[in-house]
Amino acid sequence: MSSSTSDEPPGLRTGTLTTADISFFVVSAAAPLTVMAGVAPIALVLGGIGAPAGYLLAGLTLAVFAVGFTTMSRHVRSAGAFYAYIAQGLGKPLGIAAALVAMVGYNGMEIGVYGLLGSATADTAHALWGVDLPWLPIALAGLLLIWYGGYRSIDFGAKVLGVLLVAETGILVLLAAGVLIEGGADGLSLGSFAPGNVLVPGTAAVLAFAFSAFTGFESTVIYRREARDPARTVPRATYIAVGFLGLFYAFVVWTVVQAFGDDKVVEAAAGDTGGLFFTAITTYVGGWAADLMHLFIVTSIIASLLAFHNAINRYGLALAEEGVLPAALGRVHPRHRSPYLAGVAQTMLGAVIVLGFAAAGADPYTQLLLWVNTPGMLGLMALMLLAALAVVRYFRRVPHQEGALRTLVAPATAAVLLAVALWLVASKVDLFTGASPTVNTVLVAVVPAVLVLGLLLAHRLRRNRPEVYARFAAEPSTEGADPQCPHPTSSSSTPAYAPPSSPGTPPSPSTTD
Repeated sequence: MSSSTSDEPPGLRTGTLTTADISFFVVSAAAPLTVMAGVAPIALVLGGIGAPAGYLLAGLTLAVFAVGFTTMSRHVRSAGAFYAYIAQGLGKPLGIAAALVAMVGYNGMEIGVYGLLGSATADTAHALWGVDLPWLPIALAGLLLIWYGGYRSIDFGAKVLGVLLVAETGILVLLAAGVLIEGGADGLSLGSFAPGNVLVPGTAAVLAFAFSAFTGFESTVIYRREARDPARTVPRATYIAVGFLGLFYAFVVWTVVQAFGDDKVVEAAAGDTGGLFFTAITTYVGGWAADLMHLFIVTSIIASLLAFHNAINRYGLALAEEGVLPAALGRVHPRHRSPYLAGVAQTMLGAVIVLGFAAAGADPYTQLLLWVNTPGMLGLMALMLLAALAVVRYFRRVPHQEGALRTLVAPATAAVLLAVALWLVASKVDLFTGASPTVNTVLVAVVPAVLVLGLLLAHRLRRNRPEVYARFAAEPSTEGADPQCPHPTSSSSTPAYAPPSSPGTPPSPSTTD
């Protein structure tokens, strides 16, 4: 039963998502099968057999980031996640700029993938049935399918993603098992992790690809209002996501190295980049498994789209509640408890961009996917860097009972590592896009340009709408309560939780900004 009264608008469904549910959302956003089959072969070509270690190094870096990130989540409970952390730690102007970057970043990460959905589905239809399908109708159908998934309740989305994630990781586990049982091409070897194979000139390029493979893991905090016991659920899901992705990526790429042999895998990857994984699974499991892999790549892309769509909707809802976006985007469906109008707006934006690229005759993969996705990836990495810096400054400003490892050492270390990672990705952007220097310069410039626009928006809000500026990224009075509702609304019997006032949960410092 809902706790809302008849004159109160409905809110998000609180106490719904478990640790597993949130983990499904964030791991699905990373699209493990698509990343492995589509990107890992390129990493092998560029970095050699040491590529698996690159995924481990990226995972370790993001695990260090997660230490401060999850510590901050216990103190800052605003629905704004990234931008709320940055506003509390580095000030409201940067927080508002971060909100703009988050919207551009998450939309870029999702909308570009509709091009991949169209091209991958067309490729699968041709490979399995010899049918040639146009990519645009597939992309538009995908937009409607993802809109419906976001329109339904959050637990519906979690169940769908759970099934799809099991399918895509299961086919990779099947490949790995086949290779291990057969002993690989030349016997199993740990040469991929030898320093001489890891510390090579191509490692920088491998790391750039590896960091991009984790995009979306940080979105655990976006689901805070809908989580059960968020103080525990959100940190657990964050560590599970980054730990699983780091270990799983490294393991799968290592098994593919074993499938061809240390001395032959780079040549095989260079000769058939797109077909490397299909060749491996055909050899060690069977042609039927390769057919399944074709199908599961499509479902992997759909899972990633749905995960990002849900994250974007919740950012849109939060910014509408802040007064930065139109209030209509803050409406929640009375039955499904989803931010359905934010979902409609996001779907319409996606349709406009997809149709625009199609009208221009753009390629769905090399242009729609890569040109839209790349600024999104850079934007989310920039947000992680700013969030790590915000953790350091926040805990220098407020009284707390957290240790120095969580509030200073880990986030400061993460900031340095993330700055290096961001530089690596920006400097190697041509490897991601294959575009001209002019196009690459524009793509890299999108994030700093949006940051500047965000700072100008913050100045305008402060001058023209001081009440909106004053309450931006403010802390909710109760866990799970919508900022504009005096009482939390929930279909769960779990009561909203409000932590007692203590030195460990100090008042928000943003009131002094």
